[in-house]
Amino acid sequence: MAWGLPKRFRMHARPRNHEPDHWPHRWRLLAERALWSIGLVCLATWGALRVAAVGGARHEIERFAILRAAADLQAVEPDRTLWSAQRIEAWREALGGPAPAPLAVLRIPSIRLEVPVLEGTGRVTLDRGVGHIERTARPGADGNSGIAGHRDGFFRGLKDIGPGDAIELETLRGREAYRVDRIWIVDPTDVSVLEPTPTRSLTLVTCYPFYFVGSAPQRYIVRAVRVDPDAVRDEPSR
Repeated sequence: MAWGLPKRFRMHARPRNHEPDHWPHRWRLLAERALWSIGLVCLATWGALRVAAVGGARHEIERFAILRAAADLQAVEPDRTLWSAQRIEAWREALGGPAPAPLAVLRIPSIRLEVPVLEGTGRVTLDRGVGHIERTARPGADGNSGIAGHRDGFFRGLKDIGPGDAIELETLRGREAYRVDRIWIVDPTDVSVLEPTPTRSLTLVTCYPFYFVGSAPQRYIVRAVRVDPDAVRDEPSR
């Protein structure tokens, strides 16, 4: 005999919902789209970094080439026609030491000068090339960049330079054109020639008179201002 509740007391069970559950499918779609988005972002980032790396490497190679050319210039024998015998000997001795990294290359076509610009104005530095005067703007930067050289060595040719002559300065940033604006003579204590200028300038400093025997009593100053390279016309060699 089957036991059970009377029929009138039996509860009717609710029919089960047989409709398919779409949530797992939706989550899979969202996850797939998110992964695709992340993948595309990563690919784009990798591409940008790759381009930057290639460009950066090329830039560093160009920088190295300029530095190497300037360093090699220190070992190239310059035109020493006007140099004193003492300065020639000092130049040869300086080449035996370690070569400092050049900041720039200075070229003055009218006096056939091409010389590396080194940091500082120490004895060995000025025997190897010309030197950037401390506390003045670095070559190629805004302001007044002071550059010193010996009157019986690299800068002896300044005695033949004149207003309007072209000067070229090559740094790691590229080449810049300058034109001689003024030439004057000052006492050694007059450091106003090295004060900042409103425009990018070069101030070349050497002792004066050029052929003075002993310690020269004055300083010979050449001021050049930056100009448009297209406006510069090199003076014929003298």
